[in-house]
Amino acid sequence: MRSPLSLLVSPIRDILFLALLSLPCASMALDPGTRGADSVLTLTPIRYANTSTLSIAYYDSAPSDPAAPVAILIHGFPYSIDTYVDVVPRLAAEGYRLIVPYLRGYGTTSFLSPTTPRSAEQAALGKDIIDLMDALSIDKAIFAGYDWGSVAANVAAALWPDRCTGMVAANSYLIQSRQAAWAIAPPASLATRWYFYVFLTPQGYSALASDARGWAATLWSKNSPQWNWTQAQLDAAAPAFRNPDYVDIATNFYRNRLLYAPGDPAYADLAGQLDSLPVIQVPSVTLDPDQAPVFPATNGSSTAQHFAGPRVHHVVQGCGENIPLQKPQVFAEAILEVAALGRRPC
Repeated sequence: MRSPLSLLVSPIRDILFLALLSLPCASMALDPGTRGADSVLTLTPIRYANTSTLSIAYYDSAPSDPAAPVAILIHGFPYSIDTYVDVVPRLAAEGYRLIVPYLRGYGTTSFLSPTTPRSAEQAALGKDIIDLMDALSIDKAIFAGYDWGSVAANVAAALWPDRCTGMVAANSYLIQSRQAAWAIAPPASLATRWYFYVFLTPQGYSALASDARGWAATLWSKNSPQWNWTQAQLDAAAPAFRNPDYVDIATNFYRNRLLYAPGDPAYADLAGQLDSLPVIQVPSVTLDPDQAPVFPATNGSSTAQHFAGPRVHHVVQGCGENIPLQKPQVFAEAILEVAALGRRPC
């Protein structure tokens, strides 16, 4: 039997999708092939939910349908929730409720207290997803992401498997042990991660603060060299970088990951658990884009030891790091595939 990712969308699904697109809803995106290159829609309206730490800004495709299966779609750096503008309608047509949150430091997500450390450590990103679910009274969900979103999805799935019905992650497994933070890497690998190290410096912090949009444009081009992104797409993402905590959060992610900044003591226990590289037990679909220099594509075998549940791995052809924006149908099909994995008898 062929994988769902290898199948074309069924005629019934096409009919549902077209019907959905005909609704007068500003939050639904048109297929990239049916709109002009400079026409980009965004996910609206934005809602807010308070956790103990944050006021999380998020998009909810079906707030009045609590019985619908939920998928939480998590963006990366330097991107916004509009990454998923063409994924949402595909999955909504299948009956899913899609929750798309702005990460801490992005968009209009804000800290409730000025004294809370502006930490972007992996434990915090994963815990934010669980806290959002608690705030919205969501018991279980599929976690899906790329880049920072993969980190958050990995952490939430590994530490709270009872809350996760399945995981979709670009680059498979990005949980890091602090003991391996300065492991020796080949020069070619380090060269692709140049900005990790720039952000350790005061100059890197100041440069990002002075031109967040320019940094996004540079990283989009370098991390997805074959992607012909448009100014309209950058215009849609740029407001997410105006958050007053954006620079602190963006640089802290890399500083903490490379042991140049301590973690928030509130997450010390979780951080310790992550040092053991916990195995992901839930059904998983992992995706490696073949045009992403920072994390070159693999056949999945190098990360197999981190997965104990059913797992399917795919290489996404002709795609850079942001799979949901560049290949939305592939990302949507991966979520449908992981849902099917979860329904298979053991």
